[in-house]
Amino acid sequence: MSKGPYIFDEFFASGSEESISPFLTPRSRKWGKNLPLKSAGLSALLLALAGGVSFFEPVLSSLLLVPVYFLVGTPALIGTLEDLKNLEINIDVLMTLAALLSVVIGSAMEGALLLVLFELSAAIENAVTQKTKSALVSLHKLAPRTGFVILEDGTLIERSVREISKGDRLHVRAGEIVPLDGTVIEGKSSVNLAHLTGESLPVFKEKGDEVAAGAFNLEGALTLQVTRNAADSTLSRIINLITHAQAAKPKLARIIDRFGKWYAATIMLLFFGFAASIPLLTSLPYFGIEGGIYRALTFLIAASPCALIIATPTAYLSSISACAKRGILLKGGVILDALAQAKGVAFDKTGTLTTGKLICASFESLAPNPTLSPETALSIAYAMERNAVHPVAEAVINLAQERELSPHPLENFRSIPGAGLEAEVLLATGKVSVFLGSADFILSKNPSLHVPTPQEGHLFAFLLIDSTLFLFRFVDAIRSDAQKAIEALKDQNLKMTMLTGDRLANATPVAEALKIDQVYADLKPEDKLNKVAELAEKEGLIMVGDGVNDAPALARSTVGVSLGRVASATAVDASDVVLLHEDLTLLPWLISKARKTHAIIKQNLTLSLGVILLATTPALLGLVPLWAAVLLHEGGTVLVGLNSLRLLRKN
Repeated sequence: MSKGPYIFDEFFASGSEESISPFLTPRSRKWGKNLPLKSAGLSALLLALAGGVSFFEPVLSSLLLVPVYFLVGTPALIGTLEDLKNLEINIDVLMTLAALLSVVIGSAMEGALLLVLFELSAAIENAVTQKTKSALVSLHKLAPRTGFVILEDGTLIERSVREISKGDRLHVRAGEIVPLDGTVIEGKSSVNLAHLTGESLPVFKEKGDEVAAGAFNLEGALTLQVTRNAADSTLSRIINLITHAQAAKPKLARIIDRFGKWYAATIMLLFFGFAASIPLLTSLPYFGIEGGIYRALTFLIAASPCALIIATPTAYLSSISACAKRGILLKGGVILDALAQAKGVAFDKTGTLTTGKLICASFESLAPNPTLSPETALSIAYAMERNAVHPVAEAVINLAQERELSPHPLENFRSIPGAGLEAEVLLATGKVSVFLGSADFILSKNPSLHVPTPQEGHLFAFLLIDSTLFLFRFVDAIRSDAQKAIEALKDQNLKMTMLTGDRLANATPVAEALKIDQVYADLKPEDKLNKVAELAEKEGLIMVGDGVNDAPALARSTVGVSLGRVASATAVDASDVVLLHEDLTLLPWLISKARKTHAIIKQNLTLSLGVILLATTPALLGLVPLWAAVLLHEGGTVLVGLNSLRLLRKN
C-alpha cells in the first residue's frame, strides 16, 4: 500500500465498493464483500424457517421474524428517515411504509417477505452497478500512487504522484507501472499497453519516445521526463472520461428519474385515498386480509415502479462498461442513443481510412537500357534517405530493408530544404553525382530529361544517378481493417461518405477500393464543418476522424469518433467516442451494441410497466394477495436487472 494521506481521500471520493478498501484487513475485506447480499440471504433463510414453523409454533415463528426485520428493516428505515429529512418521497419510502403497515394489520410475514425481496433486489442492483464499473475499478487499481523521482545529485526519492511536477525525472524499473506520462530521456525497454489500448503486443521505447501513464515496463529500466502532472495524465483522463460517462444520463433516463419522484408521491396519495374510501364505498372493514388497508397496501406494492426506475440506468451502465473493456470510451449513455439512431457514417481519409504513411508501390528505371541495376540504385537511395526526415525517406528505407539491401557509401552529401538530396558515389565507372527529389529538382539538374506526370493517387520521386533516371511511386496505404469495417457498416444499412481536404485525384482511388459511393474532396476546414452540419441535420451522422485536424467536424457531428492514441488529449476532448486501439472494426460492433441497448431498454420498460398494469387493478379488487404482489414487484425488478446484464457480453 502506498504511503501518504492521499489514498484515504482518493478511495472514498472514487465511489468504489467498500470491500476493496485498502484500509481493511484481508479477513474483513472477505466478509465485507457483497455484505447487503449476504444479509438479505441470511434474512431469507430465517424467513423460510419462520414460514415453516408458523403452522405449529406461531410464537417461535414470530421470534424468527425479529432478526429478519432487524437485518433488512434497519437499513431500509435509516434510508427512509434520510429521504424524509430531505423531503423526498421515493420508492424506498413506499417500501418501508408498506412493510410497517403490514405489521400493523397483522401481516408480519408478508412485510418481512417484502423487506427481504426488496433488499435482495437492491443488492442485485448494486452488484449490477459494481459489475458495470469493473473497468473503472481496474483502472483505479492500475494507477500507481507513488513514483521514484531522480534528484539533481542522482539519488532516488519516493513521492506521491500528486507531488511530482511536470519536468521532473522519474526512474521506472522493470516490472513497474509508469506512474505519469513522460518522454524517455535514458534507457531502452518494451512496455505493455494492453490495459490502455487493448494492444497485446509489447511496444519498444527508447530515447525520445513518449510513454503513457499506466504502461507496464517489461524489461529494462527507463528514465522519463514528466510531460503531464497527475491530474492531466493519460490514465487520469481515461478514468475521468469513464466516470463522467457513467454519471451522464440520457434524456430517457432523466425523464424516468423525474417521473419516478412524481409517481411515488401520486401512488402514496392514492394509497391513503383507497385505504380510506374502500371501506366507505363497500361493506369491507378497514383491517384484516379482506380489509381496505390490506387492498390499498397490495395496490401500493404492485404500483411501486422499482423495475421502471432501474430499467434504463442498468442498461446504459452495462453497455458503457462492455465498451470500456474493449478499449472504447464513451461520453455518457446519450451517445448510445445517438449511435443507434444515426443513418450515416462519414470518414476522414488521411490517418483514418489510410495509415497516413507512404509506401513504395514500385521502383523502376526509366532508361531503355540501364547500366545500373535497380538493387544498386536502391541502395544508393537508401544511403541518401537515411539522412533525411520525410515520409518519402521512411518509405524508401522500408523498401530497401524489405529487400535486405545495405546502404551504399556516400560522399559530399547535402540536403536542400524543400527540393531534394544530392551526393556523390563511387561506381565502377568512376565517381558520379546523384540527385533524389521532386521532378522540378531533377529537371533543374538535367533539363533534357523526360519526367512523367504523377498518376491519380500516386506521389512520384525521382533518383538521378549520372544520366540514368529511376522512378519511385508512392501511395498512402489503406488501413488493413478499413475494408472489413465498411462492409460491416453497410450490412447495418448505414450510408458511407468520405470527407477529406485532400485532392479528389488522391481521394477517388481510396474511395473506389473501399466502395465508398459519396466523396467530398478539396474541403477546407470550414467546408468540412459545413458539410458535416448539413449531413448531421438531415440524417444523423457519425463522423470518424483522427481527433486533431478534424476536431471541429467531430464536435459538430451527431457522434464524433476519434481514432486517437491515448496520449492525444485533442482526441479525448473533441470527440464523443474514443477508440483507444485505433481499430475501425470496433465501430460496427459499437453501433450494434448501441442498438442492442436500445432494444434491452424497450424490453425492460415493457416488462416493468406490464407488471404494474397486471397487478394494480386486481389488487384493489382483492384478486391479488399481498404476498403475490410482493413477488411480482420484486421479481420484475430482479428480471430487469438481469436483462440489463446481458449487455456486458462481448458480442
